[in-house]
Amino acid sequence: MPDYKGSELELKCINTIRAVSADQPESAQSGHPGAPMGCAPMAYLLWTELMKYSGKDPKWMGRDRFVLSNGHACALQYTMLHLTGYNMTKEDLSQFRRLGSKTPGHPECFLTEGIEVCTGPLGTGISNAVGMAIAEAHLAATYNTDDYKIFDNNTFVICGDGCLQEGISSEACSLAGHLGLGKLIVMYDDNDITIDGSTELSFTEDVQKRYEAYGWHVQEIKDVVTQLDDLRAALKSARETTDKPSIIAIKTKIGYGSPSKEGTHGAHGAPLGKEDLAGTKKFYGLPEDEMFHVPGDVQKYFDEVTSKNNAVMADWHVMFAKYKAAYPEKAMEIERRFAGNLLPQGTFDKFPKFEIGKDKDLATRQMSQKCLDAICPSLPELIGGSADLTPSNLTHYEGAIDFQKNTPEGRYMRFGVREHAMGAISNGIFAYGGSRPYCATFLTFAGYMAGAIRLSALSKFGILYIFTHDSIGLGEDGPTHQPIETLEMLRSMPNINVFRPGDSNEMSAAYQIALVKRETPTAICCSRSKVPAIAGSSHEMAMKGAYACVQVESPALILIATGSEVGPTIEAAQKLTSSGIATRVVSMPCQEIFLEQSVEYQKSVLPGDIPTLSIEASCASGWHRFSHAQISMIGYGCSAPGADLFEYFGFGAGNIETKGKELVAFYKANGPVPNLNNRPVFSNNLPPHKWD
Repeated sequence: MPDYKGSELELKCINTIRAVSADQPESAQSGHPGAPMGCAPMAYLLWTELMKYSGKDPKWMGRDRFVLSNGHACALQYTMLHLTGYNMTKEDLSQFRRLGSKTPGHPECFLTEGIEVCTGPLGTGISNAVGMAIAEAHLAATYNTDDYKIFDNNTFVICGDGCLQEGISSEACSLAGHLGLGKLIVMYDDNDITIDGSTELSFTEDVQKRYEAYGWHVQEIKDVVTQLDDLRAALKSARETTDKPSIIAIKTKIGYGSPSKEGTHGAHGAPLGKEDLAGTKKFYGLPEDEMFHVPGDVQKYFDEVTSKNNAVMADWHVMFAKYKAAYPEKAMEIERRFAGNLLPQGTFDKFPKFEIGKDKDLATRQMSQKCLDAICPSLPELIGGSADLTPSNLTHYEGAIDFQKNTPEGRYMRFGVREHAMGAISNGIFAYGGSRPYCATFLTFAGYMAGAIRLSALSKFGILYIFTHDSIGLGEDGPTHQPIETLEMLRSMPNINVFRPGDSNEMSAAYQIALVKRETPTAICCSRSKVPAIAGSSHEMAMKGAYACVQVESPALILIATGSEVGPTIEAAQKLTSSGIATRVVSMPCQEIFLEQSVEYQKSVLPGDIPTLSIEASCASGWHRFSHAQISMIGYGCSAPGADLFEYFGFGAGNIETKGKELVAFYKANGPVPNLNNRPVFSNNLPPHKWD
């Protein structure tokens, strides 16, 4: 072991972190020991000298936030939670990566106390952290006073080369520099190794210059093996730099201490092996044959640190009690917002009501804007914006102030052309607590941000995704902008509600469900083209996900439509009924909500044994559950006016009428009609899981 320019106990603590972190992959025979061994000095400083936290109350709102962006190194975070008073036992560590454990192979916020966000995909965590820093800056500007700094925390990140190679982090960090997020501090594990081998194979840019260009405070540390004074000084400088985010490039040795794997990609994604692990512990001066060993003096030191942090939390609560006495309305609002599931009384009474015959036809994106105008003034927790498409997405509500470096009290975000980062930043804002973020772009560009949307759903983060230009009906911009498969891509994700409202009643229902279902993200997909009001629609019925907006006695045919296709479908149904084919029209703004209803209700709307035709200007996938035949897109669109495209691709009333007649004739000749409700549905019979 080289000479260490620090206390013997300090080195012993760091080596204990390294060893316990290496034990976890060894126990599982799976995992990543190398990064935790190299990053242990950073974690030691963070948890002992910098961060405010408490295992007694992992959700204490005054805590500093920590994000392990290189989530494969999660053994490091589990070790720190074990040492610092969280509900993380040696038994939990020994169950690393095992079924039912709270030590999964990447950090999962819904499973493990002390984990802020799910950081599986690289680049996600550092991008989430940008959102957390935005949330802190906004809440501080909104609620802090000269005497009471209720919101005054840093967001700390450890990341690796992979995080900084992914494009999402470039998007997010560019915005962070623009916004001057001075309480965001990133420690970059610059160990020169990726899975393939040396970073020389693919990553030779000057990262520090790139971050200087982003407007960050950049520092470099070349040694955390023999001393920590340089890193202490750098972190002090980072905390004192309040006008820009900070990144510290820290040269580490992956797998430090391993006799055969130190400094190689062999330490990255596989256990060290029994013999190598024993040699590593010998190098550290720790028992070679004892797993998860924490020396008494090491645990005593961490217990002292934990006690100090609990005292810091207690002092914060005393301060908040004084704040509450001095500013009761503000304090009550903070508590309501952080409770998460409480909305001001009468919130939904403010939604606009569209009157047939009095109001002109609107695009559903305009109806979405009216909903935002109605609820944003009374819902201070709503914060969001658009990926440089504000005039198209119509997400700037009346009276909104931009969130900028000099106006952090603002709630309207200018995300720029950064869709993927926009989603990840929104996840970070939600994870911080006290806010309900929304963000917007064209529906086809949801493909750019699919990873972030998926993590919203996995993490149970109730983000509002507002997607406009939701079909070929957007027109002249052509097939690159016209979504075909995107609705089904979103619908195929577990735990997300995908709405395609057809009028203002359905739009307000979509917003109400989005706000109420805090643990489920909602995608509200809006048309560019104007739509007629649905005569038989109602807010109450739209809250059920699907309903008969045109009802007839003894229907011989059922037509299902969504969004802008409901209007021509009703027109076709009127002609079909007049020609002797009694036709029911079902508007289905949200498949997921409809499937949550009772079986009796579902069958009352869609009996399953009546010829049923679905109409949606999207791919047919998924509609086979509800309809016997589909009018859908089987290829890509083209550039032309939207109305022309609807007619050309078969979504006009005339073709719907024709296909409806053909479907009825088919089953008259080839009956009986298959009952869609009689298909077997098998349950996996899974035991309860913490996600459910």
